[in-house]
Amino acid sequence: MKRLLITGAAGNLGKLARARLGHMAEVIRLSDIADMDPAGENEEVIPCNLGDEAAVHDLVKGCDGILHLGGVSVERPWDMIQRGNITGVYNLYEAARAHGMPRIFFATSNHTIGYYRQDEMIDTRDPMKPDGLYGVSKCFGEAMASMYHSKFGQETALIRIGSCFEKPRDRRMLATWLSPDDFISLVECVFRVPMLGCPVIWGVSDNDEGWWDRSSAKLIGWRARDNSEAYRAEIEAAAPCPPPDAPQSVYQGGMFTEEPIHKT
Repeated sequence: MKRLLITGAAGNLGKLARARLGHMAEVIRLSDIADMDPAGENEEVIPCNLGDEAAVHDLVKGCDGILHLGGVSVERPWDMIQRGNITGVYNLYEAARAHGMPRIFFATSNHTIGYYRQDEMIDTRDPMKPDGLYGVSKCFGEAMASMYHSKFGQETALIRIGSCFEKPRDRRMLATWLSPDDFISLVECVFRVPMLGCPVIWGVSDNDEGWWDRSSAKLIGWRARDNSEAYRAEIEAAAPCPPPDAPQSVYQGGMFTEEPIHKT
């Protein structure tokens, strides 16, 4: 690619992508509303509020691909989620439609299905069961991407990211962990595959424990390599097992199911 846009570049995943994906385009365009480090070699730093339609059009112009990590990533008051994850997603897709329809890697979330129980195995065709307003906004984003693909042919990989950290942090993450290496290889695969369409793919490593049928990843030829099992003894020794009726033991969304509706 000549230019790859990374939204949410100041966040944890954005910083990881910035550090490790410079080889994917002649220019990496980095954007966020938070402060970012100055531009390095083959980088452009362009602050942008996703709620600003004109600014998003300027941001997307000239890009061949979009790694969309921007927006609100946790439970917050509705007005914040609406600006970043509802209006912002509409602005992004309209900008993409107006400027050549660059392929999009859309970071959606496991919180679109957080109210499924941990004793249920589900796949990407099962109905959504969001566990909060953040999860609802990601359901909206998936629907928006699907409509733009059906109506205009806009390609998007809808990646339902589990828990992407250097290593799993609790027992739930033994099932939801996505290693940094697997995240990077998934991004590379999304932009490398000749035909994409609009698949929904679980962003999760090859963990022994899990609740999601990962076969949809075969559509783009991606296979995770890492496994949370390497950290099981460490995790289990660090904290007692939560009660069997606790949200983190019952629901795939864990503690997100206990989040209140936040007010401004």
